[in-house]
Amino acid sequence: MGSRAVSAVPRPRLRDLRLARRVRRVRQLVPAAALAALLGGLAPGCIMVGPDYETPPAPVAETWIDFQDARVNTEETDLRTWWSVFRDPILDGLMCQAGEGSLTLQAAAERVSAARARRDLAAGFMYPQTQGANGGGGTTRLSEEDPNITPGFNRTSTQWSAEVGASWEIDFWGRYRRAVESADAELQASVADYDDVMVLLYSEVAARYVSYRTFQHRLRYLRQNEEIQQGSYDVTQARFDAGEVAERDVFEARQVLEETRALIPDAELGLRIENNALCVLTGSPPRDLTPELGEGAIPVAPPSVAVGIPADLLRRRPDVRRAERIAAARCALIGIAESDFYPRISVLGRLGVSAEHSSDLDESDAETSFLGTSFTWSLFDYGRTASNVRIFEAEFRAAVLDYEQAVLSAGQEAEDALYSLFKSQERLGPQLASADAAERTVQIVQDQYAEGEVDFSEVFLFASNLTEAQDQLATAQGNVAQAVVSVYRALGGGWIHAVPDDAATPGLSGETAQTPVPMIDGDAQP
Repeated sequence: MGSRAVSAVPRPRLRDLRLARRVRRVRQLVPAAALAALLGGLAPGCIMVGPDYETPPAPVAETWIDFQDARVNTEETDLRTWWSVFRDPILDGLMCQAGEGSLTLQAAAERVSAARARRDLAAGFMYPQTQGANGGGGTTRLSEEDPNITPGFNRTSTQWSAEVGASWEIDFWGRYRRAVESADAELQASVADYDDVMVLLYSEVAARYVSYRTFQHRLRYLRQNEEIQQGSYDVTQARFDAGEVAERDVFEARQVLEETRALIPDAELGLRIENNALCVLTGSPPRDLTPELGEGAIPVAPPSVAVGIPADLLRRRPDVRRAERIAAARCALIGIAESDFYPRISVLGRLGVSAEHSSDLDESDAETSFLGTSFTWSLFDYGRTASNVRIFEAEFRAAVLDYEQAVLSAGQEAEDALYSLFKSQERLGPQLASADAAERTVQIVQDQYAEGEVDFSEVFLFASNLTEAQDQLATAQGNVAQAVVSVYRALGGGWIHAVPDDAATPGLSGETAQTPVPMIDGDAQP
């Protein structure tokens, strides 16, 4: 009865019971793995060799050189859309197109994706570095002629096995945590590089747009003067035909006309170059933008520029932030190198089954298991580890110096841009007065020439002056707007993070801070 009762139990139920016993065996291994994790330093406050990074001091001026100038606004201001100071809807539209279509910006975003993946890869080494399953089986037959085998020994054997195993190098010395720390800093540096691309992209679009409008105005002045000079030439030719003036007047009139005409192709070329540049910056093939942009004024600078204080450059200039994050990444690499001075300790575990017949693999007595530890320690490496540490220490010091140089350069660029703006504004007033005076002078001498009071040499001289003065006026107006663009580019305006501030490194309990990173279409969410 008893044997029949046992045989009446369905075979799958027996397998389920055996599987349950194996699960219990696995659970018995879990406390040992948890202890290893604790000893390995996954809990806060454990050993991490190498220096802990601190932001280096930055050589920043307390105030701007011209902080007392009424045109300098030191109040903190949002510079994410600084180009709105021009109050130009067409420029605003170009900025939107550039943000959506720029291939350079998209490439920078992909580099952020790659840096995020490297960070996640580094975080993955905090867990068992190798884990997997293997199995197999087969029949082995030994030679009948082998003299080393005892007579009567079964020369044919069969073996089937399957097992799962894992190897976990315990992070006693913070090797893997330093790697995550370095990867985090590299990711933050790539985000800063993305921001820097945004700054340069928007400033380049604005600069090209200002140049486009400047060439439009130069062409307008040149064509107006061409028309006026054509009229003067026609009058002079008629008066020569009537015997009222000398032939020299005709050639002087023709000379000033042709000199003006010779300037038009260069201005048209400049306009086309800016047109094509705007197309590429917005992510489209070159096309004629005249129907979209039309005729417009050269952007006018505001009466003052919001520059904040010099210390704002440390957080606002992406290239400065990138240099600081690179220094942080180099510092973490020192700890990785120093960990080679100490032994590497690992926990090993395997759980499997082995039997002569594959049908017996689910038997309880077919189970095999192993739990143990191992360590490796390089005792004599003839200074290689120490030399490697010195390499990373030197690279860290160089990165710190690069950061300090970036801070100095940022301050210089901002000061240069500010002073350039002030001086270009100061040049604009006299240049405007000069152009107005030249225009009035031409009107006077033309009237005098028509009355026969002066010869054409006077008209020739002042007509040439007018062409040059108006061309310089358009250039001066463009230079003021270009200087505004340079100021905001030097201040690091035009970037914004695209994810919340609470983005965190997967798999870590807040041990390593994570800077917000831009999310890209198709990116895997942490």
